[in-house]
Amino acid sequence: MSSPKSLELLSPAKNLACGRAAIRHGADAVYIGGPKFGAREDAGNSIHDIETLVGEAHIYGTKVYAALNTILYDSELEEAQLQIKNLYEAGVDALIIQDLGILEMELPPIALHASTQLHNYHPEQIRFLEAVNFKRAVLARELSLEQIRNIRNQTTIELEAFIHGSLCVSFSGRCYLSHAIGGRSANRGACAQPCRKMYTLYDADKKVITSDQHLLSLKDLNHSGSIRELAEAGIQSFKIEGRLKDVDYVKNITAFYRQKLDAVLEEKSEYKAASAGKVYYGFDANPKKSFNRGTTNYFLYGRTRDITSFESPKFLGEVAGVVTKVTGKFFELKTDLVIANNDGLVFISTKGESIGIKVNVAERHRIFPDKMNGIFEGAKVYRNYDHQFQEKLKDDLTVRKIGVIIAFIELSKGFELVAQDETGIEIAIVYDMPKNPARDPIKSKETILHQLTKSGDTPYLITSVETNDVENYFFQASVLNAMRRNLLDQITVARKDLKNKTVKIQPNEFPYPLKVVGFEANISNRLACRFYQRHGVENPEMAFEKLSKIEGQTVMTMKHCLKFEMGFCPKFGGKKPVDFKEPFFLSDGKNELMLDFDCLQCVMRVVY
Repeated sequence: MSSPKSLELLSPAKNLACGRAAIRHGADAVYIGGPKFGAREDAGNSIHDIETLVGEAHIYGTKVYAALNTILYDSELEEAQLQIKNLYEAGVDALIIQDLGILEMELPPIALHASTQLHNYHPEQIRFLEAVNFKRAVLARELSLEQIRNIRNQTTIELEAFIHGSLCVSFSGRCYLSHAIGGRSANRGACAQPCRKMYTLYDADKKVITSDQHLLSLKDLNHSGSIRELAEAGIQSFKIEGRLKDVDYVKNITAFYRQKLDAVLEEKSEYKAASAGKVYYGFDANPKKSFNRGTTNYFLYGRTRDITSFESPKFLGEVAGVVTKVTGKFFELKTDLVIANNDGLVFISTKGESIGIKVNVAERHRIFPDKMNGIFEGAKVYRNYDHQFQEKLKDDLTVRKIGVIIAFIELSKGFELVAQDETGIEIAIVYDMPKNPARDPIKSKETILHQLTKSGDTPYLITSVETNDVENYFFQASVLNAMRRNLLDQITVARKDLKNKTVKIQPNEFPYPLKVVGFEANISNRLACRFYQRHGVENPEMAFEKLSKIEGQTVMTMKHCLKFEMGFCPKFGGKKPVDFKEPFFLSDGKNELMLDFDCLQCVMRVVY
């Protein structure tokens, strides 16, 4: 019988505090940005903080992955290589990278994960990544279960999938709109999120199809009901998006998915957790309470109409109810929720804007806000800040404990204390001590059990102590305490010393799936160019950020399709528009973007 396959819950860390929260609330791995070159430029961290996080994470067998997943310019290669060396020496377990020029560097023996920015969508791409020694591929969010199964059947590389959080409307790594309109490159970690703006859609004759809608804004991903199916399809790592999210988000969402994943582990003996320790929660996790734009399975089960968030790109929260009465000082709300003082509410104005209200006083269904803000009778109200829930998160007493059993044994000379943790690590310490008979063996046993089962704020929970008749001897409480502390300290040392297998990346010439690549390959430095040439690509084109002329270029490629959303797609039961003339255009008031519909590939492209 084969050994169980590890399933990993991977949580985001904006900083050290978020990383610690992720570990405490059940993450098997944490991903965090280094000092520079991460796809979230506002989420950089010092090597010192990352080394601190690694030390704390490894006690639980939790891994730390460093995100170095921007494309690099030639002037940055030396600094990036030094940062990789420093991250390796800090003990990180893997690097998440986008720029394939990194594989041409002199690298330490550290595992490489292929960022989703590499457009890991086709089996041919994943096979190539495996051939050039990537340990893991972070799959494109747009993949269906069937496509994931197909990739798994053709490869043995570890597969990681996003299961929760914000969605990029364009294929990751292939969005250039932010750079085109404002010089802020998504592939350089500086995306200005133009997909969340309000747009008007019109046809070739300037005839408006729909106006002032967030037409490129998607709901957030939530695969909480599909964890088992994803595991069966071949996913080994389940990733929560959110390296710009705060500590409370990390606590709540990590706790929620830890429990979802644990339910699968209990149901399926062929799987096991990727790290150690049981989490004892101080609150009831609820993803509706944390930032989201509404939720979707995206394309996991094929194309559906539940993926968009045209109404607002902001966090509306849970539906609270409908306004039934408005006065100068308060309004009345028909709701099943218990609205409390200091809650945050949102309603959609008649202009389609989301407007926030803080609750000063809630008297059952009567709400006295800080400002009326134009709320009107019939307005649909949401709660996006649950004050009582947030207070529970702040006072959170969640702990994570590794189970340990202890045996106290008499030797011919002295005693031996043996501990074994839940993963099988065993520590034995011999104490050359005088054997003083106990006046009251029953009381002596009580003292031994009481002192040896204390674990305090350590990462451990002593689940049992076998005394083996040593209660016939007298032990001072202070001596027992010192013995226990020493024993647990030694377990910590042993757990931190657990080493992962490392692989030296050896350059090869395995052929790239394409002979010709355009700017979508995101080649921005000489090493990346050399990498593609080594693997058979002829005259590779430089990245979009290096182009001198960008007019007429495709700046987004996406599975989201406005024809489908507007009911214009015959393939999915819609009717071809007769009132509107193609091509269609999007405008944000400053920029006009042409839409190109590739129905054969079932994608929509945005042309600058």
